[in-house]
Amino acid sequence: MNLFKAAFSVSALTLLSRITGLVREQIGAALFGTSAMMDAFQIAFRIPNLLRRLFAEGAFSQAFVPLLAATRAANGDAATRDLLDAVATVLAWSLLVVCALGIVAAPVLVWLLASGFDPATEGAAVLMTRWMFPYIGFMSLVALSSGVLNTWKRFAIPAFTPVLLNLSVIAAALLLVPPLRDRGIEPIYALAVGVVVGGLLQLGIQVPALLRIGMLPRIGLSPARLLMAWRHPGVRQILAKMGPALVGVSVAQISLMINSQIASHMGTGAVSTLVYADRLMELPTALLGVALSVVLTPQMSAARAQGDMVAYSGLLDWGLRLVLLLAVPCAVALAVFGQPMVAVLFHRGAFDANAVAMTTLAVMGYGAGVIGLVGVKVAAPAYYAQQDMATPMRVAIGALVLTQVLNIALIGGLGMGVAALALSIGLAANANAAALVWGLKRRGSYIPGSGWGALVLKVAIASAVMGAGMAWAARRFDWLAMGAQELQRAGAMALALGLSALVYFGVLAVLRVPLRSLVRKQ
Repeated sequence: MNLFKAAFSVSALTLLSRITGLVREQIGAALFGTSAMMDAFQIAFRIPNLLRRLFAEGAFSQAFVPLLAATRAANGDAATRDLLDAVATVLAWSLLVVCALGIVAAPVLVWLLASGFDPATEGAAVLMTRWMFPYIGFMSLVALSSGVLNTWKRFAIPAFTPVLLNLSVIAAALLLVPPLRDRGIEPIYALAVGVVVGGLLQLGIQVPALLRIGMLPRIGLSPARLLMAWRHPGVRQILAKMGPALVGVSVAQISLMINSQIASHMGTGAVSTLVYADRLMELPTALLGVALSVVLTPQMSAARAQGDMVAYSGLLDWGLRLVLLLAVPCAVALAVFGQPMVAVLFHRGAFDANAVAMTTLAVMGYGAGVIGLVGVKVAAPAYYAQQDMATPMRVAIGALVLTQVLNIALIGGLGMGVAALALSIGLAANANAAALVWGLKRRGSYIPGSGWGALVLKVAIASAVMGAGMAWAARRFDWLAMGAQELQRAGAMALALGLSALVYFGVLAVLRVPLRSLVRKQ
């Protein structure tokens, strides 16, 4: 299997997901801007989303996918099927309990993330949290299904799945907001309906794909089946690994919780500003980090299970080279071309010039950490492939402490405001990724290939040339005034980004960077 081709296919589908996600955010920004009700929705949506990242795509996936891949490589499909049925049974029963508790505890959860809300905003956030909490149940089962499909090298459906959420929210915004407004009902609730329907659609699309490979989980509905599943050694192993993994993943989410809490005290619109900036930052982190993680995790786990550490190190080295090659220009683009991108994507309707300025500063802050945010997606799975959950946990705790130290310094000391919250996460992510890679080198699991020094220098030169051109384009045009002609503004941005990419890869070609060898990685 060509790994670059697999990563590219995942990245292409992820791009579709992020494009529809941007359209979703554009419609939300035009309808609600950075209003109090949009802040309420963002917090309400963040709660199940946070739990999804903690459990579904976080601790559970990190413990489940390496074990699933190792079981299949060592024991075959029959043993893998037994493991899958047991895990699905325990997960389904657990989700029923978690969703019920979440609906009851919604007021406490909202307070933990945004105690600075006024009563009306808090009430709306609590109501939407209760409506949307089943989303965590849908997405946890989607994570289980995606882990199976990725292990079987069926990457398309898991990568496409998020598109359905975006389309559902877009449809709800376009179809439900006007009639709700006409009836005097708070229209932001339409977005909550879209989230729930989207979660159900994401789960439904997994079923045919699992049936085609004969791996649709058989969930035990009786207490006796649950007890039998609980006793499966694979379930016990996953639970044992989930503890450290949960701590490690929760550290990043705790940082987001703390930042949301701080932002809720910074005035109306601060929470939404971070969310809009995060949407732009997610483009490179999802297109690069998620795609590489999805492709590399089962491959590294299988190599490790077979004792082939040369292949394991080679896979990791390939992933890190792509991080350098692709994340650095993305970081430069967010730093110097953030304002045009924010203006083109969001500057319309209720999203005014002040919102553009606030969001641009946050985008620049996140841009400083793109390399680290993508790098962690490659380096952390290298530990999970070794069944080592504790080391990423310890490193993540250090990153959490660093994030809050930076928050104190940047907000309290320098008075940077909401942009500091994004910058602190970005800088701490860089430290996180560097510590993980250094740890792999120190234990001898990762032996870097030749040519790293030359590659770093050439990428820096190409990025600098590209960045100079983007900085000129950002200053040359009045991107806010161009909003009167939307197509012209969007075309100018697309042209600037396209030419920048050509310049970057053109300089790399002149410097004789071996791009073709990276593309052909098997």
